[in-house]
Amino acid sequence: MATWNSRGLRGSTLEEFVNHTNERYMELGLALIQKIPTPITPVKIDRESRHITLAYFDKDSTVDYIGAVQGIPVCFDAKECSVDTFPLQNIHAHQMDFMERFEQQGGISFLLIYFREREELYYMQFAQIRRFWQRGQEGGRRSFRYDELEPGWFMKLRQGYFVPYLDFIQKDLDTREE
Repeated sequence: MATWNSRGLRGSTLEEFVNHTNERYMELGLALIQKIPTPITPVKIDRESRHITLAYFDKDSTVDYIGAVQGIPVCFDAKECSVDTFPLQNIHAHQMDFMERFEQQGGISFLLIYFREREELYYMQFAQIRRFWQRGQEGGRRSFRYDELEPGWFMKLRQGYFVPYLDFIQKDLDTREE
């Protein structure tokens, strides 16, 4: 059973940006995307601040976000990276399995990766995630480097905090049809 320590999750910049973006997309009637809470069992609670300081994950979670965009089922995970190498251990086998099954049902699965030092966002299609994952499973690198990523899938934050992932979902759909 995995443990969680609240100090490690402070200041999740990408999550805040995505949550704000999801609210805006909902207000505009463009998408309905929900944050999926990770079920935990608290073990230690700081009595003064009433914050959970130690907890156990109840079960494996799926992805961070799930919903629909103009009738298209969408699921994705948001990851932050402080260096130019992203370890695949940040993506779990049960998440890969869920995203694979989601795609088989006609949905779109992807990762949003925020390279903090560069202040750059990357939309990673499931096909690309799978290639890196398989490489690691077959004895190759168990990570991918920034310079391995396809330049056309980087996105710029709008207004400093808005994540324009709908544009990239459309691009994802267009590349699937080719």
